[in-house]
Amino acid sequence: MPRLVVKRLTCIRGFRPVFDDINFELQSGAALALTGPNGSGKSSLLRLIAGLLHASAGEVRLEGAALDRSIGEQAHYLGHLDAFKPALTVDENLTFWSRYLGAVAPRKSAPATMAALDSVGLEGLGSLPAAYLSAGQRRRLSLARLITVPRPLWLLDEPTSALDASGQERLTALMREHLAGGGLIVVATHGPLGIECTELQLGQPAPSPHSPSKTGVNALSSGEGWGGGSESARTGGTPTPSPSPQGGGERLSVRGDRGAQA
Repeated sequence: MPRLVVKRLTCIRGFRPVFDDINFELQSGAALALTGPNGSGKSSLLRLIAGLLHASAGEVRLEGAALDRSIGEQAHYLGHLDAFKPALTVDENLTFWSRYLGAVAPRKSAPATMAALDSVGLEGLGSLPAAYLSAGQRRRLSLARLITVPRPLWLLDEPTSALDASGQERLTALMREHLAGGGLIVVATHGPLGIECTELQLGQPAPSPHSPSKTGVNALSSGEGWGGGSESARTGGTPTPSPSPQGGGERLSVRGDRGAQA
């Protein structure tokens, strides 16, 4: 089963340290929520894991997965921008991604595409040019790519952006199904997701000298906030970050169930 290992990861962009010495392990079937203010490095950390940015120091490994493929080839990265061609129809966009990412043979792609569109609530819109989709529908089309082409690691950057209440419920269901199948999720978010996950807070103020942790990082603790899994999922991740060079001692906690917000 796959396991994501991040050791001593450091990011410097534009000669500015974003974060330093990030360490964590994410076991199969577990999720990690990246939280923190704008500019704290959530998107940069996702892009480093995906191989889209070069780390200044440290390493990222996906253990228990295909040895002949990079992490990027075994992960789905969902960024702020939805990747589609406006001139193509919804079906054509999803079919393109299916074939490009090597999911199925062309003759088998139509049923898989239809099922994926049904799962995200875009049934009946397959023949519509993507240019006519609303912002929320574009996001749903991007989510359909996650299930059309199965990959063990999902890297999601604010995936609830533009989604209505129904869309967020569908996203929660997709994430729970992925985790139940042994998948991994690392997600940047500013709000509840409806799944059980460990939280890694980036860009926190410098820790108090009276902190119980010698590294300035509080121990894992339970509480409410990100919600929705089994008790066993709560211990799936074992993050151990260190303070950033900007005085931003990253903080970790485990959140309980509050469900996805509308």
